[in-house]
Amino acid sequence: MTVVRSLSDALELPPPRSAIRILGSGRRFMHYNRLAAVVLAVNTGFLVHAITVGWWADPSTLSLLVVANVTLAVLIRQQYVINLLFHVATDAPVRWPLAVRRILGKVYHFGGLHVGGTVAATLWFAFLAGVMTVRPSGVSAGLRTLTYAILALLVAMVVFALPSLRARLHNVFEVVHRFGGWTVLALFWAHALLTAAHQATFWALTAITLSVALPWLRLRRVPVRISRPSSHVALLGFDYGVTPFAGSSTTVSRSPLLEWHSFANVPTPGRNGFRLTVSRAGDWTGSLIDDGPSHLWVKGIPTAGVGNIDKLFARVVWVATGSGIGPCLPHLLSRDTPSRLVWSTRRPRTTYGDELVEEILAVQPDAVVWDTDAKGKPDLLALAYRAYVEFDAEAIICISNKRTTWHLVEQLEMRGVPAYGAIWDS
Repeated sequence: MTVVRSLSDALELPPPRSAIRILGSGRRFMHYNRLAAVVLAVNTGFLVHAITVGWWADPSTLSLLVVANVTLAVLIRQQYVINLLFHVATDAPVRWPLAVRRILGKVYHFGGLHVGGTVAATLWFAFLAGVMTVRPSGVSAGLRTLTYAILALLVAMVVFALPSLRARLHNVFEVVHRFGGWTVLALFWAHALLTAAHQATFWALTAITLSVALPWLRLRRVPVRISRPSSHVALLGFDYGVTPFAGSSTTVSRSPLLEWHSFANVPTPGRNGFRLTVSRAGDWTGSLIDDGPSHLWVKGIPTAGVGNIDKLFARVVWVATGSGIGPCLPHLLSRDTPSRLVWSTRRPRTTYGDELVEEILAVQPDAVVWDTDAKGKPDLLALAYRAYVEFDAEAIICISNKRTTWHLVEQLEMRGVPAYGAIWDS
């Protein structure tokens, strides 16, 4: 284990390459937002065409456009679809040009399609509600009431998904998103029947319904082994017949209808089952660590996440803070992609236990570890860049809190370094 003693051990960062790179690497222009903008642009094109040819006031056609966007928004979040997207994107061989592979590595920004589809569907439905209001001929009072109810739910779901509200009222967001979504789906079926919608609308609603139902068909209550190396961390062990792949995550819950939390899976090569690393980061994680329940709920299948992109690169630097070591661990253990670890945490052995630390050092003897209790907060950007240069890596993957992750990714991308990290959109 390489213990960094001072920031003088880090290489000097190069300056950002150009104004265009600075603009393109900013958060507002990240791939996630670009995908959302593409969806909205395509829908704008449909709107212009609708006005030009005169079918903008046809309720059945407008309903089809609504359902088409909802279908995109729902299916792009389906676990099987997500795994397929990652499989296709990461199947590129490392001999391909880095410029191509670094773009494929942004596959985890697919949530932009979800946002674009949801916003477009809501706008189209507002347009449909307006048409039914100003042209009430042939529209029953019951149908108008149903239309307004759907619109109100769609708007509520969009509003509570806004980053500022979602961060402050996450539990409310989750309840509105889940129960509001189920209610909207049921009302969409009723709306389609009452408006004699296109046949394509019924096929789309069928696909949406199956997509929503599939994870819940795999709902189960499973036993869990919990060890607590410290009051800050719990290590959850599962062995219920599922051994997930490295780079995947599992959602767990104590109240399946109310609150779900996703954690990176840590499978150990040659062993069945897997582990999750949970740190104290709020009421839910705190009560889990303190209570130590014997069973938890899981649903769906292991789903690919940002760490899965490591296979696109010949050599990778993993940058983790605190319990961010959990998502890194399966990749370090598998050794499928040569890697170097930079880990900033408080008292690693005291907090995470000797067993876990020794497991890490066995596969990462040259890991760079910064003990924040002993030396204070490090300049992670400088440490990450040093490891990137010395290890001759092709990419850096950061697993940390939102602020740190976004800062590192943004600053590294400005300097031409392929960098990746979660975007907290799921």
